[in-house]
Amino acid sequence: MGSRAVVLVCRISDLAWDRFGSTSGVTGAVYTRTGRSFFPAATTEELLDSLRGAVTDAGLWDELETGWLLLDTELLPWSAKAEDLLRHQYAAVGAAARAVLPTAVSTLQAAARRGLDVADLLARTVARATNAQAFTDAYRRYVWPTSGLNGIQLAPFQLLASEGSVWSERDHGWHLALADRLVAAAPTLLRTTRRLDVDTTDPDSVQTGVHWWQDLTDSGGEGMVVKPFGNLVRTNRGYAQPGIKVRGREYLRIIYGPDYTEPANLERLRDRALGHKRSLAAREYALGIESLERAVRAEPLWRIHEAVFAVLALESEPVDPRL
Repeated sequence: MGSRAVVLVCRISDLAWDRFGSTSGVTGAVYTRTGRSFFPAATTEELLDSLRGAVTDAGLWDELETGWLLLDTELLPWSAKAEDLLRHQYAAVGAAARAVLPTAVSTLQAAARRGLDVADLLARTVARATNAQAFTDAYRRYVWPTSGLNGIQLAPFQLLASEGSVWSERDHGWHLALADRLVAAAPTLLRTTRRLDVDTTDPDSVQTGVHWWQDLTDSGGEGMVVKPFGNLVRTNRGYAQPGIKVRGREYLRIIYGPDYTEPANLERLRDRALGHKRSLAAREYALGIESLERAVRAEPLWRIHEAVFAVLALESEPVDPRL
């Protein structure tokens, strides 16, 4: 599991980057999904320099006739940006549960041996202790030590735009093939995004996809994002949903808490309304495409920010926290 990162890398520090409002001497950016810088300036520039070398070795500057690339990526590990969250929320919850629940289990077992009727409470407490350990194991899978760029990896999965072009009309096969070329050029920094093509009209293909997801999540993977292969797909109701996250059981334990798999909790989580969330995602997607097109047309910065700020406003709308 990582953090979504949008990376702008320029061939040189030139007018292409100045167009986006850069100060001189900076050759790109590594932003979070809400527009904040991931790293201090020196670390950002070090990462961009390595990525620029990969773009050069892959021959993409000349092939795409561009001086800059805007890449959609996943930055790993998760702990690189969420260390405080891990320490003060997830690790604290896991540590408290592991400290308290084994003692509670021992006490209840002793009470049961004395003939007290604590069978139901003991069963629930044993389950909670098991769940707490599973919770700790789940988040630890996505954490490893980093120092500067040491231990950091980028998994590019889509080229959003380059000089003169927004690439949303190209299918995901094209985008991932381009990403694979970058990975081949810089295998230490960059990481391949695993993928599988599924024909939803073929039951055997669908079943293969289900097994692929199960194997992935059973081995500790977060899950997958299901996308239309054609990328930007228009329907009579607007754009098709650009992607749906299908996360695995143990990753969801991190989100919903150690005991989310208990039957009562699962029933509560299933009772959710998804319409508002889907509507927000569709509107954010359309505004994101609009902001890219304005940037590529070299429109004034306020025009680009107009669409970007609209996305951020939608991000702040309240939705069901169980989503």
